[in-house]
Amino acid sequence: MAENLMTEHRRLAVLKHLERCSQYTSNASILIDVVRGVGVPSSEDQLRSALAWLDEQDLIEITDHGHVVIAVATSRGCEVARGDVTHPGVKRPSARG
Repeated sequence: MAENLMTEHRRLAVLKHLERCSQYTSNASILIDVVRGVGVPSSEDQLRSALAWLDEQDLIEITDHGHVVIAVATSRGCEVARGDVTHPGVKRPSARG
């Protein structure tokens, strides 16, 4: 159960960071630092899994260039990051922003 909560929090942390980025874009290397920086322990495999899942849900679009993975939030992903809508499998943002 705790792992499921971490997974949902990891996904939200990715979306929130992308929503604040220029052109809603970041790379996986930065995203893992961001996720860890907000207190969500994450391996590279866990982050890649989160990115793949978010892509499957049409909340982000990922491009894998082999040496670097680029993630771009979709408009729906930004809505989820702000808490305008909810999505099963993504932690709802707290009221304090």
